[in-house]
Amino acid sequence: MNSTPGPPGGGTLGVTAEDAGRLAYDLQDLVLDSPDVEEFLTELATMAAMQLSTAAGGVLCGVTTIRRKHPAAAASSDPRARAMDELQNGFGDGPCLTALRDNRTLYVPDLAAETRWGDYISAVAAQGIGSILAVPLDLAGEASAVLNLYSTRTDGFSDADIAKAESFASHATGSLRLALRIAHLREVHDNLSAAMDSRTTIDMAIGAVMAQNRCSRDAAFRILANASNHRNVKLRDVAASIIASISGETDIQTRFEE
Repeated sequence: MNSTPGPPGGGTLGVTAEDAGRLAYDLQDLVLDSPDVEEFLTELATMAAMQLSTAAGGVLCGVTTIRRKHPAAAASSDPRARAMDELQNGFGDGPCLTALRDNRTLYVPDLAAETRWGDYISAVAAQGIGSILAVPLDLAGEASAVLNLYSTRTDGFSDADIAKAESFASHATGSLRLALRIAHLREVHDNLSAAMDSRTTIDMAIGAVMAQNRCSRDAAFRILANASNHRNVKLRDVAASIIASISGETDIQTRFEE
């Protein structure tokens, strides 16, 4: 039996409204509590593995992302899942990358009977994996990601399991988009802070040069720029060395309200 898609339209077989509400709440908390996207994805993979594991068998979860056309094993619930994700990325193809490329759930119920992705399937089967479920996360162009779910059992995912995984992915998609946007805002804030600090340092150094040389602001700036070019050192670093030589300050920061 070869790989088969999950239930049409990402059905919610076995997923109650209460379960969905609780999941949405947990994912919201996860976004707020995670210091960065990497930590969020790690906790997401761990949560997925816990929710989809049963008494009959555990599930390992990895998350693969694609940015600038290059796949990367971004996070995992277990080192074995990351190793299998990295192995697939190394081969350049496999069920998870296919699900990501085709933007559809892909289920391989029996690795021993699978005829595609031969080298990868053989390598993963040798690690004791019996079946694989891959569920893509639609991030609307911000990036691409897929949940890679591994079971040690053949036929390790029932129709209800697949529906639950798709429901989890649907909720996780919105949370991951939010986490990416928050990370982008943090990056913009950090860049702005760094730019403001650089400007403050340069302005202070210009003032010092103006006082020492009794020259105009433009002339003082040219002195700093020439020193930067001749020493092959960034302008901010030249300015910082001047301030340090005068006041001893080495950590100059702009103060403004957050």
